[in-house]
Amino acid sequence: VGAHAAFARSGRKMRLLAAGLLLLAPLCAAFYLPGLAPVSFCEEGKETEGCKSLIELFVNRLDSVESVLPYEYDAFDFCQDTEEKRPSENLGQVLFGERIASSPYKFTFNKPETCKKVFKICAWTFFLIIDNMPVTWCYDVEDGQKYCNPGFPIGCFVTPDGRVKDACVINSEFNKKNTFYLFNHVDITIMYHSGKDENWPGARLVMARLRPQSYKHTDENNLSCEGPPMEIPGEFNNKLNLIYTYSVTFEEKNNIKWASRWDYILESMPHTNIQWFSIMNSLVIVLFLSGMVAMIILRTLHKDIARYNQIDSSEDAQEEFGWKLVHGDVFRPPRKGMLLSVFLGQGTQIFIMTFITLFLACLGFLSPANRGALMTCAVVLWVLLGTPAGYVSARMYKTFRGEKWKTNVLLTALLCPGIVFADFFVMNLILWVKGSSAAIPFGTLVAILAMWFGISVPLTFVGAYFGFKEKPIEHPVRTNQIPRQIPEQSFFTKPLPGIVMGGILPFGCIFIQLFFILNSIWSHQMYYMFGFLFLVFIILLITCSEATVLLCYFHLCAEDYHWWWRSFLTSNNRHLQLL
Repeated sequence: VGAHAAFARSGRKMRLLAAGLLLLAPLCAAFYLPGLAPVSFCEEGKETEGCKSLIELFVNRLDSVESVLPYEYDAFDFCQDTEEKRPSENLGQVLFGERIASSPYKFTFNKPETCKKVFKICAWTFFLIIDNMPVTWCYDVEDGQKYCNPGFPIGCFVTPDGRVKDACVINSEFNKKNTFYLFNHVDITIMYHSGKDENWPGARLVMARLRPQSYKHTDENNLSCEGPPMEIPGEFNNKLNLIYTYSVTFEEKNNIKWASRWDYILESMPHTNIQWFSIMNSLVIVLFLSGMVAMIILRTLHKDIARYNQIDSSEDAQEEFGWKLVHGDVFRPPRKGMLLSVFLGQGTQIFIMTFITLFLACLGFLSPANRGALMTCAVVLWVLLGTPAGYVSARMYKTFRGEKWKTNVLLTALLCPGIVFADFFVMNLILWVKGSSAAIPFGTLVAILAMWFGISVPLTFVGAYFGFKEKPIEHPVRTNQIPRQIPEQSFFTKPLPGIVMGGILPFGCIFIQLFFILNSIWSHQMYYMFGFLFLVFIILLITCSEATVLLCYFHLCAEDYHWWWRSFLTSNNRHLQLL
């Protein structure tokens, strides 16, 4: 009877679970990642509620590889849209300096245009966006490969000594010395999936490419996109009227799915194959070195334990040596325990934030298609992770026998974020003086301060409350009342050389990835290899841990029991090497 009743109860639970899953099924079917919902387009006159005909082209900031300061599109004397519209931007986009605005380029779906005038103006790199997708400039590079750049230059320059720079290599007519060639025409090709045999209305854009051209338009009323390029002498100081034109064509590409429309951009990044080979090579080296460190630790401990057991079993053993001598001092509270506990709490907060952000990026939630999502996720996670920071800091400070708990909580909540915000504010002030688009608006600064003091600081106090309520971490041995005198140390067991040597291996683990990340930022390219980055991050954690354990063991063998700060600085020395 009991078995029958248990079976009946389990059956009811299964039916309830099945019913719950059926209720959740419509929600799952209607789920889309934020900012990634597809948009359908129809020909003019066939518009419906879920299908529009107007294709809007947006402009982003103007960047230059020769200048670290980006500027907004309207900071230069380019003609603006008569009805300027700025789509709402998330926190990550604002922090990265993106300034998206509408442009005077207007298209109608599947309606080709030839040499149409955009504007005439009086006289950096353009970034154009269609349907949340960059309009790319694709050109051939070495080994017959094609590279697609998410931006295109406004022109190119031939130096006084005849050296062709940048985009001037695409046309043999760009050969006059000390001359600037202006790209005042773009040929835009928009490719779309027609939606045949699919369950959505209209078509979906899957690719947008352009090719910059230079034409010297002589007659504004009779435009012809042919003839010699638009030349501007290097010493030209007079007023110059320029006419900008464009042509647009549409191509049907049903073999490209909307979900994979970014693939051609990401797969064409420069030196992608070299990057993959370098990353794999780095991973193999790091795994090999990690194995060596683990083997050294195991062999050394095995030898020492065997030797100590042999000495203890002999009748003549009168004294101890090595790390056994400092067993009564090894858990003595460190100097500046308050500061160390604060750094440990903040480190916990940053570590959890980094781990979750990289993990979500690996799953594709923070892809380049979802603009600003990476930075937004990192900032929001940091704000919400004040509780573990306060808990770890308070628990460690209590273990160090500290009594100034209010100072500990305030320093945990304000010290490291305050230093970062002060540096951020000074840089933002410089960018604001220079008129750069990377300057953060005042409202965003207020929002960041509100999240810091309104959410992060209270959560830090909550975590500290639970941390101080816990018992201190119990040590396996009792600490001696009188500190043991530390003997003279060799050069390699002194603090500074040990810290420097301990940071070499972790830095060697990440420097290749670091090179490509910084190169992507400096060259205004997209970095998307988060899978490899997450793997390198995990190996970095293992390497830091093993290097720290190994060096701390050698210092204890040298009868130096001041290991708290040394272990912290050994694994964090890579930041100094990064600078």
